[in-house]
Amino acid sequence: MRTLEEVQATLQIAKVKEEDLQSTAYCLTFGDNVSSGDYCLMELDETLCKHIEAGKSLIIRGDKDEHAVLCSDDKTYDLKIADTSNLLMFLPECKTPEQQTLPDNKVSPQLVHAQIWGFSNCYWELRRHKPKLKKLKNLLMENPYNGPPVGVQEEEPEPKYTMDELLERIQASKEEIEAQFQNIHACEIDGFWRILDFDYEMKLLNHVTQLVDSESWSFSKVSLSVCLEELGPLEPKAMIEHCLNCYGKRYSNEDGEVMYTLDEDKVCRATAQLLLQNAVKFNLSEFQEVWQQSVPEGMTTTLYQLRGLALLDRRSKPETISLLRVEDLPEDTLERFNSLFNLREKWTQDDIEPYIHDLCGEKQTTGALLTKHARSSMLNGKKVYNSRRPVAT
Repeated sequence: MRTLEEVQATLQIAKVKEEDLQSTAYCLTFGDNVSSGDYCLMELDETLCKHIEAGKSLIIRGDKDEHAVLCSDDKTYDLKIADTSNLLMFLPECKTPEQQTLPDNKVSPQLVHAQIWGFSNCYWELRRHKPKLKKLKNLLMENPYNGPPVGVQEEEPEPKYTMDELLERIQASKEEIEAQFQNIHACEIDGFWRILDFDYEMKLLNHVTQLVDSESWSFSKVSLSVCLEELGPLEPKAMIEHCLNCYGKRYSNEDGEVMYTLDEDKVCRATAQLLLQNAVKFNLSEFQEVWQQSVPEGMTTTLYQLRGLALLDRRSKPETISLLRVEDLPEDTLERFNSLFNLREKWTQDDIEPYIHDLCGEKQTTGALLTKHARSSMLNGKKVYNSRRPVAT
């Protein structure tokens, strides 16, 4: 154990003035069997510190073949080991100046002995990361819901997942998973989260739009109670309401009745997907004509409704359109760009933007992504983008 006199002698040798220091000095010693592998350090920002101080949990998620991520209730963070040239020591009995009441400078110097419990030269660094949600849809698509069994028919014993089971498998926070349920039109059936078979979903939507037409309703005044009463004999009422939630906005009228406003863009987009899913390519002008005829009367189709769903080829003669859903592309940024440049060597910004927008991080733009991963040039007076690196096939 060092004495106060020995500490003061060391300060003189180092030519450090004692009056420039705090009056309390700590003398550090290593405990028995101290190892660098005994503890792991994690750097938390202010938001996560408050999250922990409030008694909430942070959970590390990822299968054995996946890179681990850390999740709070509503955010996902990438976990990476950061090395440091400074030795980080764990001192439970040591207090910083902000944590202790320091004696007056006139009081004689004090020496406090503290034992080092562990040390490390690295720590876990957290970086905000977009949740990895493609796996969620892949799991739910193992057993899409096709409607209730008919007669004595029983549903096939395919995999089904509860929320707790999905939280074990998906690298995302609970709130991010719940938000994705809405995006992919998933719903909870008998305690399991299911995604509807697309043809069955369109069957439900068709029932609703036909009822709207037969009742001569405005698309902004669709009654939930009438829909359930009229369509209940055809399909489960829960599925009718789920369809309205997917394709409409819920509100209450002056009488307190639950009503829906059907979303024109969503209905037209779903109809386009139904037309395109069984064709490799479609003549654009013919498609637009059939598409407009297929949507409910009173709704208007526009190509803007197809962003991230269909790809137009303006250079072919005649012009064509084909199905290309952004959710079918890789989640990884490099893989996404490689896949897109495999499909088409040169892209205009308007064409490629819908397929990379979801890759943007906080405060990042699609223009910044293109600058980093693509090279621009002029083609027939228009700016186009091609890959910066050889495209892997």
